[in-house]
Amino acid sequence: MRILLLMLLFLSFAYSLGLVLANNTEVGVNLLFSQAPTMNLGLLMILCLILGIVIGILLALLIFRVLQNKWEISRLQKANTNLQEQITQANMVIDRQANAPTVEEAVYGATAVNVQDKIMPNAHPNANVHDGSSLTKQKRDY
Repeated sequence: MRILLLMLLFLSFAYSLGLVLANNTEVGVNLLFSQAPTMNLGLLMILCLILGIVIGILLALLIFRVLQNKWEISRLQKANTNLQEQITQANMVIDRQANAPTVEEAVYGATAVNVQDKIMPNAHPNANVHDGSSLTKQKRDY
């Protein structure tokens, strides 16, 4: 890579030298608002070429930066919509879990009421009723 760069640099230097030697006439330069002293036409062409290259590189970097910012904005917008979808799905799961029946409701049914409370309202909730006329649900303490 360095050899290629050195060859390119050498060729541009040789071209510039040939341009100055081939165009050795003196010309006056009018800059609209002022007059530059007379200079070699080849040297003037090289200066204009270098100035054009520098301005072109600066504009290319500016345009590339603008495009890079646009690409970054679009990538972040896609990530934002993806995260919004994930939040929506998570909220739906949370709502489902909040509205899901508890274990007792799932096992005993949504209308499960302690039968013992209906039959014997004054009885202790953990007391067993063994008269055979009703079913009771006992709570287990773990």
